Amino acid sequence: MGVLVPKEFFITSGHATSPVSDLNAFDLALIKAGVAEQNLVAVSSVIPCGAVCVDRPELPRGMVTFCVLSQCRGESGEIVSAGIAYAFRKDGQGGYVAEGHLHGGPEVLSRELAAKMKEMARIRGIELDDVTIRVESVEVPEGQYGCAVSSLVFTE
Repeated sequence: MGVLVPKEFFITSGHATSPVSDLNAFDLALIKAGVAEQNLVAVSSVIPCGAVCVDRPELPRGMVTFCVLSQCRGESGEIVSAGIAYAFRKDGQGGYVAEGHLHGGPEVLSRELAAKMKEMARIRGIELDDVTIRVESVEVPEGQYGCAVSSLVFTE
């Protein structure tokens, strides 16, 4: 197998509820995020040098698709949130991604993601450009299951 170094990525998210199960809520959240027909493979947190953020392209059904995926599932009365944060290094050497999820609102998760990115820069001794954060949340209605997903998806 050759070396896999993605040249592009996109950010997507979705949330859903289901009266049947949290798995069905997760599936519908992936449909809303536009990535339910791919075989998602979770990867860690490095954006390659030269990679750029693009609009979500059409992806072939069944494509093995590498992504940083955050998900949170919950039940009646809960608020569930899932988020992604990313930033490029100021020295031009790529970037990093942080994911997070919690039972609570989007404001708390946004603060947590910002803190994670700051710590990633600190422990590496580098500076980051502006951090982009995307959080998806849903308040799960009575008698339902819910799921929020957020993902940075690599393409090319």
